[in-house]
Amino acid sequence: MIKFATCKRIMSDPHQTYDNIIIGIDPGTNVMGYALLGVNGKTPHLMVMGVLKLDRMQDHYLRLRHIYERVSGVIAEYLPDEMAIEAPFYGKNVQSMLKLGRAQGVAMVAALNRDIPIAEYEPRKIKLAITGNGAASKEQVALMLQRTLHIADDQMPHLLDATDALAAALCHFYERQKPFATHGSRSWKAFVAQHPDRVKR
Repeated sequence: MIKFATCKRIMSDPHQTYDNIIIGIDPGTNVMGYALLGVNGKTPHLMVMGVLKLDRMQDHYLRLRHIYERVSGVIAEYLPDEMAIEAPFYGKNVQSMLKLGRAQGVAMVAALNRDIPIAEYEPRKIKLAITGNGAASKEQVALMLQRTLHIADDQMPHLLDATDALAAALCHFYERQKPFATHGSRSWKAFVAQHPDRVKR
């Protein structure tokens, strides 16, 4: 039986309205990350992030069906205006690429069925947008997201697929707000300087 695992929902006010909502997706057939970013003016707010765990399902096609159903359900619940999705990483083997591409495609179809425009970003571009370093680790990305969006320690997810999805959504927000995408205070170097106690050497 499929196991849905959702990270702690973060929404300061369930009745909060936003000018724009971006859904971020980190596709995967074992674990899929998703996140919703609400935007008011030039300020992004984390609405919710979580993961869908599929590793207990042996049938690859059933995994795809559940990805479609789950993404469709999240879209129906939060009514996002746009989707930002991470593109498959081409360094993986052919079989992994094929499966990942299918998962990505299924998630995209869920958005297209709601006429939601889709933006696709390579992992390096997302890392560069969030940390200022295209080779940043997932942990570095998560720390920068925590700082940028003011996420409490106890609200950070254990699985970084969720923060990867959030990173895709925030990357898209920065792409739409170009003057804010290169703000120096968001660089990884600046973060290390300001928070040396939170970075492992």
